[in-house]
Amino acid sequence: MRHGPIPGAHGRVRPLTLLGDDVLHAPCEEVTDFGPELAALVEDLFATMYAAQGVGLAANQIGVPLRVFVHDCPDDEEVRHVGHVVNPTLVEKDGVVLRGTEGCLSLPGLEAGTERHDHAVIEGYTVRGEPITVHGTGFFARCLQHEYDHLEGRIYADRLSGWRHRRLMRQASRASWRR
Repeated sequence: MRHGPIPGAHGRVRPLTLLGDDVLHAPCEEVTDFGPELAALVEDLFATMYAAQGVGLAANQIGVPLRVFVHDCPDDEEVRHVGHVVNPTLVEKDGVVLRGTEGCLSLPGLEAGTERHDHAVIEGYTVRGEPITVHGTGFFARCLQHEYDHLEGRIYADRLSGWRHRRLMRQASRASWRR
């Protein structure tokens, strides 16, 4: 049984920014105001992520260049991790580097084999300014690294090289959302 409100229940679904939008390729700004606007942004991020059927969403993916992301993602043992991080810092990524299929709500319908560590630790704050530490393994570690990359101005395509990168960019250029 859930104790507390459902994340995103009071948020509004916002349009997603797509590949090529400048906000996806610039580092995001630190959050300095932990007031009601930040809480509303987190609610909107959850609502938008759920509407798009994603497992994570960074603020710049809805055009807001702030260091905030949300997640509702399972790890490899199917344990569900739901939360948000404000002003995150990736303090640890280690373990085995695995190439796994990765997609992104800012590149809808596209996927590519992307290398990520199978363990990650993020430190940051809640919307109320309380310090938090989030540990991720497996698929959840991939999610944490992916969302952190967004806030640094990178997308998963930036981690690809050679034929994988060329194929993804070719697919993106032909995607219906690029027209």
